[in-house]
Formats: sequence, C-alpha cells, structure tokens
Amino acid sequence: MFDHRDTLEDLNGHLPLKDRLVSAHRVIQQNLDFVARIAVTLYDSQTHILKTYIDSSGEDSPLNNYQASLDQAKSLKEMLEKKRPRVVNNLITFEQGEHEHTRRIGRQGYAASYTMPIFHKGEFLGFLFFNSYQTNVFTEKALKELDVFGHLIALMIINELSTVKVMDAALKTTGKITHLRDPETGSHLDRMSRYSRLIAQSLARQYQLNDEYIEYVFMFSPLHDIGKIAIPDSILLKPGPLSDSERKIMNTHARKGREIIDEIVANFSLDGISHIDILRNIAEFHHEAVNGSGYPCGKVNHDIPLEARIVAVADIFDALTSRRPYKEAWSNDQAFDTLKQLAGEKLDVDCVNALTEHRAEIEWIQCQFSEDVYG
Repeated sequence: MFDHRDTLEDLNGHLPLKDRLVSAHRVIQQNLDFVARIAVTLYDSQTHILKTYIDSSGEDSPLNNYQASLDQAKSLKEMLEKKRPRVVNNLITFEQGEHEHTRRIGRQGYAASYTMPIFHKGEFLGFLFFNSYQTNVFTEKALKELDVFGHLIALMIINELSTVKVMDAALKTTGKITHLRDPETGSHLDRMSRYSRLIAQSLARQYQLNDEYIEYVFMFSPLHDIGKIAIPDSILLKPGPLSDSERKIMNTHARKGREIIDEIVANFSLDGISHIDILRNIAEFHHEAVNGSGYPCGKVNHDIPLEARIVAVADIFDALTSRRPYKEAWSNDQAFDTLKQLAGEKLDVDCVNALTEHRAEIEWIQCQFSEDVYG
C-alpha cells in the first residue's frame, strides 16, 4: 500500500527555494534528460530591469549576478506582449548576438531553450528558462510535460515572493496600527535598497554570493529600521539633537526590530521564508561598526553579518546625499569622501569600495528615484 515514493517529496519540506528547484530539475531529467539548466529571472517593475535570481545548474551558470533592461531583450519583450512562451530549438547563433546575455548563453554552448513568462494575478513577475545543449529537443510532447513542471516551479516562486510580501505588509501595517512612523521618504528606501543590491552584486565574486542572496538583500533592506515603530514620536520626530537618554532609547530600535520580526514570523507562520536570517541580521546589526563602537552588540569586523555591513553603507550614503528639513543634500563626491573616512572605522572597507566604484549606477538610481517629499 505504501510502496510508491513521491518523486517530488522534497518539495514538502522547508528546503530553500534553490534546493527545491534543483530537486524539481532532477525529476524532470528522469524523462527529459536533455534539460541541462533551469533558471529564473525576476522583473523590477519600477526600473524595467530583469535580474537573475536562481538556477539549478550548479557551476554551469553563465548569467550569475547579471541584470539588463527588458527593453534590451527584444525577443523576451515580444514574448511578454503576447503572453505566450517561446521555443528556440537552435541557439547556435546566439554567441554572435547583439546583447551580453545572448553572447554569454551562446558561449556556454546552449543549443536550445524553452522560456515561459511568470504571471501572478495578471502581474508579470519574471521568466522561467529551460536550457539544453542539444538542438531540436523541445518537441510538442516534451513541451506538454515541461508546461506542467513550469507552472509548478512558477507557483513555488510566486509562493516565495508572496510570503515575503506578506512579511513586508505585516511589518508596515504594524507601524500604522501603532500610529508611529519613520520620517524617511519612500524614495529613500527605493534608493538605499538598490544601493544595497549594487554593493552585494559588486561583492559577489569576492564573497561567493549567489543571485538569491543578492535579491533577498535587496528585498529586505528597506525594512532595516522597522524597530523605529517602537520609538516614541517625541524622540523619533524630534527636530533637534537627541539627549544622551533619548539617544539610548533611539538605539534600542535595532534590537526591537529583531524582536518584532521574530514575533511576526511566529504569528503569521512565515518561518518558511528563505534566508529569513538575512532580514533579522539587517534589522538588528545595521548600526554595528567594524571597530566595535556600534550597537546593540559591539560586534567587530566580519563578526558583523555581511548583509548588515552592506545596508549600513547604503543607508548612510543615501542619508548624506538626501535633502532633509535640517540639512541640504551633499554632493556624491562629498559623500564618497566621508564614506572613505569612515571605512575601516565605522564602515566595512569592501562595502564602501563596492559602492564608490560605481558612480554611473549610483547616478542612474538617483535619477530614477528622486526625492519625493523634501527634494
């Protein structure tokens, strides 16, 4: 009665999303052994950027840490407009393609691909790719089987992203219920989250960071100051300098942020979110300093989680270059100089260098997300 084993039983557990994708890939290969790689890209609707997210191909990853404008991918854009999948049974010419992503795919040697757009309630989320080293393998019979797996994988992705959105909504709602707010603008969070992603992406090779980690740093970084919802308005919104006693209360927001996240994870049964510790570490440790003078724990150097070191640099840079009621915006050069002065003392040297070496990308982010309240 119990002799049969569910080939997809790994999907029942609390495995990270990438591991579940790898498990689904193994099952697909039992019947379709020519499928060499499954990959997912996510779409940023605010910037129209496609970003690599996860794949099942191990070392065989020609597009790690890659992003490009959807407008630069004519075939993908056409697929999105038609809301239909795309079959290419001969990719041999892609190595001479016009764009970097097509050249990388060609150099890797992929000979055929099947691509499905991922939608959730009519909203475009990204693309799912099946790649093969063989030509003419995506027959109608094979595609019918892949369609089933494709939608299964898409549901896994949707569930993961939806859970993160529930977490984000729960935290933001908590702030509104308590009638407390952080006087930061939405554009500040848009910018600093993208600075965080830029830093993480720049450090990917040095720290062996995968696209999934980078994406979670991007998604979770706007929640770094969630603990401020527990700080009284009289302190949080005080226009002048804080007293020593007020500063001590303000500094509790880091620990309170971790506590709020833990409570919401438990109350909403969100413990299945991949890399939830990235969020915990960002909230609790983004005010630590590499010389041990930060709070709440006085951690030093690499004892501070990398994601917290990344967010610290992104947050300070945007604070320096943003106009506020009490200060004018600094120029990027002034902010760069200050970050370099703080590097090795308060801020991580690698993270500072990773940001300051990408002026063009920073200016693009600033142009896309200009100040909407004070600017």
